[in-house]
Amino acid sequence: MSKKIRWVVISIIVVLIVGMIVFPVIKKKIKADEDVPVLSAGNGKRILNVNGEVVKESEISDQIISVGSTIPDEEVNLAFEASGKLTQIFFQEGSQVKKGDLLAKINDVPLQAQLKKLKAQVPLMTTRVYRQKTLLEKDAVSRETYESVVTELDKLNADILLVEANIAQTELRAPFDGRIGLRYVSEGAFISPSTVIANLAKITPLKVEFSVPESHASLMRVGTSIVFRMENDRGLYEDFPAKVYAVASVVDTDTRTLKVRAKYANAGGKIMPGRHVSIIIERERIRGAISIPSESIIPEMGRNVVYVYRNGVAVPSDVTLGIRMAGRVQVLSGLSVGDTLLTTGVMQLRSGMKVSIDNL
Repeated sequence: MSKKIRWVVISIIVVLIVGMIVFPVIKKKIKADEDVPVLSAGNGKRILNVNGEVVKESEISDQIISVGSTIPDEEVNLAFEASGKLTQIFFQEGSQVKKGDLLAKINDVPLQAQLKKLKAQVPLMTTRVYRQKTLLEKDAVSRETYESVVTELDKLNADILLVEANIAQTELRAPFDGRIGLRYVSEGAFISPSTVIANLAKITPLKVEFSVPESHASLMRVGTSIVFRMENDRGLYEDFPAKVYAVASVVDTDTRTLKVRAKYANAGGKIMPGRHVSIIIERERIRGAISIPSESIIPEMGRNVVYVYRNGVAVPSDVTLGIRMAGRVQVLSGLSVGDTLLTTGVMQLRSGMKVSIDNL
């Protein structure tokens, strides 16, 4: 094959590849142009079918949106203060417990024997103290002898208290009302203070932790009402009210945010800790405001333009915007109550273009 023929073949292949890439794009554009709802005006001008919205006053809310998490009111990893063999477990995983309930026990037989031995000496020592006191009153013994016997009794009682304290360390009790989590050990295991038996969490009330930008830090006060939003078991989003009870003393210099905590009653413990939530903080509620759909606004060289319907044609109007909300924007000037705002096809509109409103 000559060099000329080779280059012809390569050129054909390149043209085919480019055609395969460009053709779908051109086809899509042609189809989009064909789908534009256009009517004939009879005089050669086209009429664009659009949707509209009659401008009216409404109540809007200036809100701060953040994200956060639900956390327990109290939470602790349960562990013994002493080491030993785990002999008994008294709780069920996932059950509710009360403050002071005995949850687990490690072997205390040697300590119980030591306690019994010490307590057996108490009557004898008490009798000796009584006799020495009687003799002291008759000047039959010295005060030093009497005080020595009293000291021995005090020491015996102190030893009893020490052993009782050691026995108490072999008992694991709930430090507060709450729900027991999963158990990590079994009876017969050797336990040390570093061994976690289970997790205990108090979830009524429930805490909600979130952060706000430093620019909004001054708005956060104890008692401020917030709303946290989360998905329920039906896949729908539900709002729950809470109140701020604590605010961090300083702004985090890494994230430039202020950490805040709020409380929610959580009756029945229906909401679990660890859920991701959206936080809504209302700064101001404005009555008699005008708001329009975000998609109806066309940014043009530092201006914001919308189109209104007047006498069958589209008329542009410069608007001044205010608060932005979910899908809508407040209009401070440029629109009046009763105007018909064009909300679809806005990128195809031109001043004076004939339009037909389908939904009004």
